[in-house]
Amino acid sequence: MPLWLELLVRIVAVAVAFLTLPLIVGQVEHKVMAHMQGRLGPMYAGAFHGWAQLVADGVKFVQKEDVTPRAADGPVFKLAPIIALLPYLLVLLVIPIGPGDNLVAQPLDIGLFFVLAVVGVGVVAVLMSAWASANKYALLGGLRGAAQLLGYELPLVLSAASVAMAAGTLSLPGIVEAWRPWWLLWQAPALAVFFIAALAEIRRPPFDMPIADSELVFGYLTEYTGLRFAFFLLAEYVGIVVISALTTVLFLGGWHGPFADDTLGWLWTLIKVFAVAFVIIWLRVSYPRLREDQLQRLCWLILVPVSLGQLVLTAAVRLVL
Repeated sequence: MPLWLELLVRIVAVAVAFLTLPLIVGQVEHKVMAHMQGRLGPMYAGAFHGWAQLVADGVKFVQKEDVTPRAADGPVFKLAPIIALLPYLLVLLVIPIGPGDNLVAQPLDIGLFFVLAVVGVGVVAVLMSAWASANKYALLGGLRGAAQLLGYELPLVLSAASVAMAAGTLSLPGIVEAWRPWWLLWQAPALAVFFIAALAEIRRPPFDMPIADSELVFGYLTEYTGLRFAFFLLAEYVGIVVISALTTVLFLGGWHGPFADDTLGWLWTLIKVFAVAFVIIWLRVSYPRLREDQLQRLCWLILVPVSLGQLVLTAAVRLVL
């Protein structure tokens, strides 16, 4: 296959995953929340199990009027939803779903460094939407979002550095190759810190203070309507897919299954990704929103010390072994 054609196929595959997997996660969230909380609405649209709810939501967003506030900074206001989506698309390019270079769009020797650097761009979209909206509630939500994302970036990086040090590489496929089942115990604190910090990074409940509807109307999203609002929602669900995939690759063995044969490695990766996504949805249903002081206390007094301790432990074990 010519190089240009292979590159095109990989880009198309990532684009398809980028557009379909978040929609599947969103549909699953509707059904899981409906069952857990006895909601009838998401189960009504469509003859079987509310299958048409996703279609109905899409039609609703398309029909809504696209409004830009008079006092808003128009170009920045319109660009923010795209900036919110773009980092996750770039991250999907380097996440492997199976062994071999054919099951990753662009293998990088510094893949983990690239992922952590690009994911951090998300705070820019929050600040852009908050400032450009010319709304006090949006601005307050943006300031909350900036404080939250900048704070939780530290434990996220430290916990990821722990597993990279254990594997001896920054390559995501290399980390999966080096992974062993006993890492589930050895790296369990790093797994917990990474998962919690990642939830805060994508602003999922119970870490959704920047869009707290009971306090800030809808935070930095207050002035967004129609498709621009839908793009922010899509970015949230793509974030769930990305965080689930990173958790799977870094801490759960990626494509490694219960059998020695890795020919179905891509299937094991997807199973683990959707299992982690289900846990994220479950947490939204089960736990109330934290207060801002509780959020910062959790970050600086618990997650950062635990991640630093895990990093020291990993360094000690590597020196001994």
